[in-house]
Parts: sequence; C-alpha cells; structure tokens
Amino acid sequence: MANRSHHNAGHIGMNLLRKQRRAHHSLAGIDATPPASTTHHVLIRDCRDLLKALPDESVQLIVCDPPYNIQMAHWDRHGDYIDWASQWLTQAERVLAPTGSIAIFGGLQYQGEAGSGDLIAILSHLREHSAMRLANLIVWNYANGMSAQRFFANRHEEIAWFAKSRAYYFDLDAVREPYDARTKRTYLKDKRLRPESVEKGRNPTNVWRIPRLNANSRERVGHPTQKPLAVIRRLVRALSYPGSTVLDFFAGSGVTARVAIEERRHSIVVDIDPQLHAYLDAQVANMLDECGDDRPAFEVRRDVLPDVPSGR
Repeated sequence: MANRSHHNAGHIGMNLLRKQRRAHHSLAGIDATPPASTTHHVLIRDCRDLLKALPDESVQLIVCDPPYNIQMAHWDRHGDYIDWASQWLTQAERVLAPTGSIAIFGGLQYQGEAGSGDLIAILSHLREHSAMRLANLIVWNYANGMSAQRFFANRHEEIAWFAKSRAYYFDLDAVREPYDARTKRTYLKDKRLRPESVEKGRNPTNVWRIPRLNANSRERVGHPTQKPLAVIRRLVRALSYPGSTVLDFFAGSGVTARVAIEERRHSIVVDIDPQLHAYLDAQVANMLDECGDDRPAFEVRRDVLPDVPSGR
C-alpha cells in the first residue's frame, strides 16, 4: 500500500523545508519584526457588532472561547445556539487575513447540557457553510476534574483550529518542547537525525498535557472559566507573529490580551460583561509583578474602536 504522506501537501512541504534547512514557519513576505510597543483595545459590546466594524482580512489570529450554552451565567444561555454562532463565525472568516487562523474552544462532552450548542454543532456548521480548513483538532488534556460513576471521567477539552486558507501561518519552532537530557543524548547519537532538529526539540503534537487552573492558582483573576496562560500562549506563538493582531471576542478573563502583550502582538479583546476591565487590570498587574524590570511596552485603549488596516 502506498504511503499516503507522499501525496499529503503538508508532509511534502515539511520535507521540502528539511531539505532546504529552513525553519518550520511561513514568514515569507511577512514583516515579523517585534514592535517597540503594542496596542490593546478593550471593548464591552456584543461581538457581532464589533466584528461588523472590522475591515476585511485585518486579523491574523482569533482566539475563540465561546459560551458552551450550559447555563453557567447570563452570557451562557442561547435558545438557537447555531443561528447565533453562525453570525459571528461568518464575520470571523471575513476579518481573518489569508494567513490567519481561528482556534475555537469547545467540549464534545457537553452535548446533553448544551443541546445544539456544543463543538460538534460548530464543526458541522463550518463544514457545510465555510471555506476554512480544519488544520487540527487539538485535545487539551488535564489531570484534574470531576469524578463520575456512569461513564469514564472526562479529562480533556477540544480546540478546533481552522485556517483561513492553504497559505496559513504556522511557526512550529516557536512551540517545540525540549527533550529531557537523557533522550537528547540518545537522539544526538542517532546518525539518522539532524543535530539541529534535536536541539530544537519535539513537536508538541495535537495532545496538549497542560493542567487546568486550580482554585488557588496565582493566574486566577476571578473569571469562572479562565483558560491557562500556557494554552493561550501556545496558540499565539504558533499561529501569529510579532506585530500581528490577535482578536478575542469572548475575552472573559482577559488572558488573551495579557499573552499578546507578553508576545509583542497587538490585540482586540471584547466581551459583553463589563467585568472584563477589572479582569484585565488584574492580568496586567500579575504580568508586571512577574516580569520585573523586563517589562514590555504597551498601551491599553478602552472602549475605542481599533483602526486596524485591511490585509494585516
């Protein structure tokens, strides 16, 4: 049976990169110089209104952690979930740059509570109504969680990564995981492996073993569904580049803005909950406390529509 990877465009591209000794990202024609300072717009409004105000192809990455429709709060209740979601999904595709991506958090396990509002419904809708490409279904695996008696206890959520086009940006080298010392020594002795590739580390795969935030985590700012910095940072590093714009229109705890500041990306964060301002203040305070003298230069603009050029 023929090796299917011989006909896979992704594998062909990766093999070509290896032969040419080039990095595993797509920076051709992109100015990824880290800016001296970044700008971060924080708005309280309906995401659909904000998206309509953004120009075509103006955003590199959308981090999307939508309500799961499981009645956790007033923002987590939607009668016709897919009708509502289709409105922001259509606009999200429009504002993404050709190199851009959207990473959508969800849980396949919530179908009972969410009715039509789980990730399966979003995936089905995009397959039928969108030209975007499903690049990866990422499994975020964590050790802590609730127990169960009538099924296997759940220890993961999914992140569906959709790329706007075949020309999507992806920087694998930015998110490689270092080998432990013993494995590294072994691999460096293997003549079939290139030493420079071993030095870079391993591909983290699409199974991310990153703990959830426990109740006493120093990262916590008070939001009930706050995502860990490590998860958001991996998405931002891999799917955007310094100086590009990251959008999060279900901003929740403000974690995406914090990561964008640290990684020298611009950001637009939006939520219908006015508490976003307080959450972001706490995120920035935590960040400044941890970074000490090595503080990134940034500006936060509140309730001002961003002037993002098309084609960014």
